[in-house]
Amino acid sequence: MRVLLIEDDPAVAAGIADALAGAAHDVRHEASGSAGLEAARTAAPDLVVLDLGLPDMDGTDVCRAIRAFSAVPIIVVSARSEEIDRVLALEMGADDFLVKPFGIRELIARIRAVTRRSGAEDRLSPPVERRLGPLAIDLRGQRVTLAGEPVHLTTTEYRILLYLSEEPGAVRPRSDILRAVWKTEWFGATKTLDAHIAALRKKLGSAGWIESVRGVGFRFETPA
Repeated sequence: MRVLLIEDDPAVAAGIADALAGAAHDVRHEASGSAGLEAARTAAPDLVVLDLGLPDMDGTDVCRAIRAFSAVPIIVVSARSEEIDRVLALEMGADDFLVKPFGIRELIARIRAVTRRSGAEDRLSPPVERRLGPLAIDLRGQRVTLAGEPVHLTTTEYRILLYLSEEPGAVRPRSDILRAVWKTEWFGATKTLDAHIAALRKKLGSAGWIESVRGVGFRFETPA
């Protein structure tokens, strides 16, 4: 999905852009309202993430201007938490409003919800590749490369990697991984999962890719 991020704070923008890129979104960042408007007109984004506190114009005016020529879904993110701010943004055409600070997982969930409601999800072509730092997963060819070099995985290892990397930073319970990968309910010990995780870490060259969360499951991260 092509996401247009209009946010003037470089640190906030970098965090959001990195997280969305990790979730297989193509992110374009603009730091002002005027530049964001131009990008909305010319770049044909599938969704806009819009801050209200921009240096050259208020985000509600940007929202209203975008809505005048496009039906693209708009999620407003702002430190303004008063009801009047949320109401005004929604009346200007925003599809959702998220108060800062917020969790990246919530933003990604809101993006999915907004695109489902708008029907945009149905119009999008499925992604052909998932990029997470130096790791690239070919979703059609079921091939994995790390820094351009092929990583040879078994079918089960590939399925585990695909499931864990679907939402970087999210903790995946063991039961969910077993259900998603082995397509069945699992009772008893889960040592077979640990064995596959260990093999996957070894092939990826670092245990930092998959973090163990004691008593719960595993979290996929891009190592620093």
